[in-house]
Amino acid sequence: MLVQKSKQFIVKCKRVVCFIALPLIAVTSFAQVDADDIVGVWLTNGKEPAKIQIYKSGERYYGKIVWLKNPTDNGKLKLDKNNPEKTKRNQPIAGLVILKGFRFDDDEWGDGDIYDPESGKTYSCFLTLKDKNTLKVRGYIGISLFGRTEVWTKTDL
Repeated sequence: MLVQKSKQFIVKCKRVVCFIALPLIAVTSFAQVDADDIVGVWLTNGKEPAKIQIYKSGERYYGKIVWLKNPTDNGKLKLDKNNPEKTKRNQPIAGLVILKGFRFDDDEWGDGDIYDPESGKTYSCFLTLKDKNTLKVRGYIGISLFGRTEVWTKTDL
């Protein structure tokens, strides 16, 4: 009798474990991120929205500005006038590579930099996908605690 109850208890435990474990396994398998999931065009937020095309070159990822909501200033193309390198201040902002050298590791793209043409400053940066259509961009100085996160949305050109 005791053996029979023990076997029934074990069977019930196995069912409970399977009932809990299978959905968790399914969720984690769907949540996996592929390195090329960030490749595409992303719309930034803020007062001056832009579209950034993220692409892969070798094993690294880069992003360039392919569209600006307001591409001109007083009828002339907006230029990278705040670039710390004087020789680059006459280049248009449209076409500018602002994301450089990102490497994918453990569901995150890191070891890269982001350039802010509005300030002319370059920051350390990492990128994470919240979901397939939402990219979190974290720029920082020194350690990521001292930084700012923007959320970009996947879009079409």
